[in-house]
Amino acid sequence: MFLRYCCFFVCLITCHPVLWSADGSENRDQKVPVYREHLDLSYYLDSAGKKQPVQSWDDWKIRRGHILANMQTVMGQVPRPEKPVPLEMQVLEETTVGSVKRLKISYHTDDLKQRVHAYLFVPKMATAAHPQPAILCLHQTNSSTGKQEPAGIKGLPNLKYALELAERGYVTLAPDYPSFGEYPYDFKEHPEYRSGTMKAIYDNMRSIDLLQSLNYVQRDRIGCIGHSLGGHNTMFTAAFDPRIKALVSSCGFTRFHKYYGGKLKGWTSDRYMPLINSEYQNNPDLVPFDFTEIVASFAPRAFLACAPVSDSNFEVSGVKDVIKIALPVYQLSGQPENLKAAYPEAKHDFPPETRETAYQFFDQHLKQ
Repeated sequence: MFLRYCCFFVCLITCHPVLWSADGSENRDQKVPVYREHLDLSYYLDSAGKKQPVQSWDDWKIRRGHILANMQTVMGQVPRPEKPVPLEMQVLEETTVGSVKRLKISYHTDDLKQRVHAYLFVPKMATAAHPQPAILCLHQTNSSTGKQEPAGIKGLPNLKYALELAERGYVTLAPDYPSFGEYPYDFKEHPEYRSGTMKAIYDNMRSIDLLQSLNYVQRDRIGCIGHSLGGHNTMFTAAFDPRIKALVSSCGFTRFHKYYGGKLKGWTSDRYMPLINSEYQNNPDLVPFDFTEIVASFAPRAFLACAPVSDSNFEVSGVKDVIKIALPVYQLSGQPENLKAAYPEAKHDFPPETRETAYQFFDQHLKQ
């Protein structure tokens, strides 16, 4: 089986990106149209390359398929193996933290020789008889700490959202990002992934597989949250995984032209998307997608952007641009109330009152 999986990945790096429909099906025969305007979501390009107005939800699904395809030209294709590597979850430690149980676990994602380590929080109310919603909790850039920060073990107290959400009754899972914490990973040794971003996306999708395998989790009520690296990691994963019904990004994005004045070098490390440098010259005019399109692709699912007004990493006016441009798509979906933003008076942080807003957002969309 492992050999067949390796062959699958060889196909991934040799095939062209495909168009993905809203239901996850593929269209490998249609060529991906390239959009140069990412601030205008009112049209799609037909097979002749001509603009056609987005007037219905079916029209929008065409544009959405193009968005996901163009993301894959930079990130690489989303792995879709017929037989994924078995998760084989192992419990390494078990601790009681206040009202919740904290398990340190490990599991496979794409390699039988590699295990991802994570903290799994289980509230007392989560049982097979009374399954609870679950939230995947993704950490910021902190090479040695990794998953320990959202777990509340080390790091900043404002980022212990995996613990705090578990205390509110959610089953939460906080894994390491590849190359962080207890997850040694050399991106250059894995050409099957075009980007570190896609490797992380696939790991997160397998993490959702794990959550859905637990009999005390409500399979159809899955959320995702993250700060900074975890914020855009949340967004990238949700674009390709419709199982995420509600998501929160704290300090996770701004549109590319307003990221350090359009200087995209920060997105081009092996952990992210090297092709932004090698193929698109770090030029936001050339990159074939932007966060306006990513956020619009979530519709009608619930999305909350937490964007502090003094965040020096992700300039707040670019976030406001994104929300304004994505809103008509949410209106077209019939659920404009599912797109929200909070702009706290803070720097690159996730302060208590903003976290409370995020937690209430999850309560509204996952608990009812």
